[in-house]
Amino acid sequence: LADRFCVAEERSGHCAVVDGNFLYVWGGYVSIEENEVYLPNDELWIYEMDSGLWTMHLMEGELPTSMSGSCGASINGKLYIFGGFDDKGYSNRLYYVNLRTRNGTYRWKKITNFKGQPPTPRDKLSCWVYKDRLIYFGGYGCRKHNELSDCFDVHDAFWEGQIFWGWHNDVHVFDTNTQTWFQPAIRGGDPPQPRAAHTCAVLGNKGYIFGGRVLQTRMNDLHCLNLDTWTWSGRINISGEKPKDRSWHTLTPIGDDRLFLFGGLSSDNVPLSDGWIHSITTNGWKQLTHLPKSRPRMFR
Repeated sequence: LADRFCVAEERSGHCAVVDGNFLYVWGGYVSIEENEVYLPNDELWIYEMDSGLWTMHLMEGELPTSMSGSCGASINGKLYIFGGFDDKGYSNRLYYVNLRTRNGTYRWKKITNFKGQPPTPRDKLSCWVYKDRLIYFGGYGCRKHNELSDCFDVHDAFWEGQIFWGWHNDVHVFDTNTQTWFQPAIRGGDPPQPRAAHTCAVLGNKGYIFGGRVLQTRMNDLHCLNLDTWTWSGRINISGEKPKDRSWHTLTPIGDDRLFLFGGLSSDNVPLSDGWIHSITTNGWKQLTHLPKSRPRMFR
C-alpha cells in the first residue's frame, strides 16, 4: 500500500539511506509538548530524487519495534537496521528489507539464524559498507559486569543488576553473504576514544569517522580504519582551519578523495548549518560559504 504525493513527517533519530535514485526513511521520533513520541514502525517513506515526490508504504513481515538511534545501511538493494533505543531499552537486533521489490510490498525480516556474536545492545553507532560487509563502530549502550573491557567508557551503573551504561569504540562486522558476526583483530594504530553520535564514510578501502560525543565532551577529530588490514590511523593531523566540535552531523564521500561534512550540534548545544570539504590529497578542510545559515540540521 502506498500513499502518494504526501510529505514525510518531520523527525529525529531516524534511518535514511540511498539506493539508486531513491531515498528511504524509516523510524525516529517527533517531539510533542516536550515528549518524545516514536513514529510508526510500519511506515517506509520513499523520496524519488528525479521527481521530488514522496510516497509512504505500509510495511509487513517481522516488524522492528518503533525506535530511534538505529543504524541504517543500504547494501545490494537491501536496507539493514541494527540497534536503536525504544521504551524497553537498547537493542542489538538486526533486520533487513528488500528495497527492490517488484510488487510494491516491503517486508521486514529479522535475522536470527546468524553465526557468531553480535555487538552488545546500543544506539547512535555508525556503519561502513565494504565488500558486502556491514562494519559497525562505537555507539552508546549497556553491558553486563563480565562484558566490560577497554573499549567501553562507563557513564552510569546499576550495581544491583550489574548493568553499566556508556560509550564504545569497538568494531564489529556482519558478513551479509555468510550471515556471520565477527570482531576483527585490530592490528595496530591508536583507536579513537569511545563515542556516539559521530559520523562515518568510506573512501576506497578506508573507513573514516569524525566527531561525536563522550560524557559532556563533543569532538572534532578525524580518524580512519583500513578495512583490509584493520589498522587505525590514529588521530589525523589536519593543516589549517577545521570544523568545530560537534555531534549528530553527517559525512558524505564525494568522488575518490573528498568528504563533505554538514551540520550537527555544537559543544554549546547550538544546531549548526555549516558545511566543510575535507581533501584526502591535501589533508585539509575548507569551509563552504554559500550554505543557508538559517536552516541548521542535525541527525538526532
